[in-house]
Amino acid sequence: MRTTVALLFGGRSGEHGISCVTAGGILAAIDRERFEVVALGITREGRWVHVSADASDWTMVDGRTPEVDPGGDEVLLPEARHRPGERIMLRTVRDGRVQDLAEVDVVWPLLHGAYGEDGTVQGMLEMLDIPYVGSGVLASAAAMDKAATKLVLGTAGIDCAPGIVVHEDQWAAESHRVTTYLRDTHPLPWFVKPARAGSSLGVTRVSDQAQLDAAVKSAFAEDPKVLIEEGLDAREIECGVLQGRDGREPSTTLPGEVKVGADLDFYDYEAKYFGKGTVSIDVPAALPDAVLEEVRETALRAFRALGLEGLARVDMFVTRDHRVLVNEVNTMPGFTPYSMFPVLWESMGLSYADLIGELIETARGRRLGAR
Repeated sequence: MRTTVALLFGGRSGEHGISCVTAGGILAAIDRERFEVVALGITREGRWVHVSADASDWTMVDGRTPEVDPGGDEVLLPEARHRPGERIMLRTVRDGRVQDLAEVDVVWPLLHGAYGEDGTVQGMLEMLDIPYVGSGVLASAAAMDKAATKLVLGTAGIDCAPGIVVHEDQWAAESHRVTTYLRDTHPLPWFVKPARAGSSLGVTRVSDQAQLDAAVKSAFAEDPKVLIEEGLDAREIECGVLQGRDGREPSTTLPGEVKVGADLDFYDYEAKYFGKGTVSIDVPAALPDAVLEEVRETALRAFRALGLEGLARVDMFVTRDHRVLVNEVNTMPGFTPYSMFPVLWESMGLSYADLIGELIETARGRRLGAR
């Protein structure tokens, strides 16, 4: 019997379209002899609908990302938690009647950003004892919130980029005081970013203090909690981590490096997904062997400190004097065939299709309930 996987994508965050493109990549590559696939979309308004499992329906067209059509048949989750070893029955509402849709073994939340990558969907699946790919509630929430990530990693003795946290109400009440403190404690340039958003949405590089107010307001459009960090003279290095099966240790990739040309301030949303500017990716990164090993060890330590499961991409800075600092941790990184996480594992000899299968089987073998 084939394993039935429900791919869950779209969602309410600003990364809706990127989530759909990620789903398209997996739908095109997943081994249909091993896995039967049910495609579930979440609309921008939060409605769950049954959608096409044809990869060609979830690709970019003329530079536009696809959208989950809100007109699809509504999907109903089980009314009660399922028992270990059972399959989960999903139902749909079609022509005003409730009908069986599919019996599912595991759910893969391919959701980026809020209401998907932040522990909310994971909590719902936990309440129903539904196996799923990726980290649990606390780990997902802590990794999604970049300020919380810094607190957890700092406690574990892992260095992060220096900066401050600013709330929208605080900025409205005392922006001048915040700006003065920032100017006196953190040299320019600054990077202003939403604390709980991904794909570099709402991120601005500030090279002049006069740009700060506009940058902060752009970040607040994504999240009322914002980080303002020092721009480091450092290289951007990324490392993939996979949870070990059957009690084995997690494994890491050789690190890769993102290089941006002089026509870009930084690796922003348009550069990541829409071909803006000059970008190259080197795998492995051209670093001394000892630094490469330190990067891999730091990624592993971050994975453990945050209590992550399944997969993660740990983004780091390596300074000119070879200090390694964590930038952020992604619990559901971009997963198209050309995204950094699959490319890193391809370099380790694990193909895109095999990586998909590994994550599904790891999720199926995970103990339900408290771990």
